[in-house]
Amino acid sequence: MEDIKKEDEILEGEKVEDTQERIESEDNDKVEADELTLLQEENGKLKVELDEWKNSYARKNAEFQNFSKRKDKEVQDLRAFASEKIVERLFSVLDNLERGIEAAGATKDFDSLVKGVEMTLSQMKTIMEAEGVTEVEANGEYNPYEHQAMMTESSDEVENDHIIQVLQKGYKLNGKVVRPAMVKVCKK
Repeated sequence: MEDIKKEDEILEGEKVEDTQERIESEDNDKVEADELTLLQEENGKLKVELDEWKNSYARKNAEFQNFSKRKDKEVQDLRAFASEKIVERLFSVLDNLERGIEAAGATKDFDSLVKGVEMTLSQMKTIMEAEGVTEVEANGEYNPYEHQAMMTESSDEVENDHIIQVLQKGYKLNGKVVRPAMVKVCKK
């Protein structure tokens, strides 16, 4: 009988252990199910947030592309019409030159033609000055940043590296040399 009691005790111990294992397994399954549910919810929230970020990025990217296209168009327009103001001002000079040629051809009065050309040249210089164009000083010492030496000549009357003669005037636009003066320079 003792053997039977021992067997019953062993069986009961195994049942208790099986029950405990089953309960622990059910608890683990429930915990895992809860964790899985939480992870699925968090994953869903992250997907929604990711979609919002993607949409936001797409909108910002489209806005930037539109901005870039607008700026490119503005730069093209600026380049195309940058000289419009000065061209409009030069029309009056062109008109005066055409009138002077017409009048000189009709009257054969060349003194009047010369006077008209001088007045038109004065008008042209006024327009150029108003646009920031000034002549490069071409007397005195040679400056390679403002002058282009076309010839050299030895002269006792002029100091070394000084300008002897201006062959073509140079001009600056708002302080920047846009055409250097072509000069003859003294070299001893």
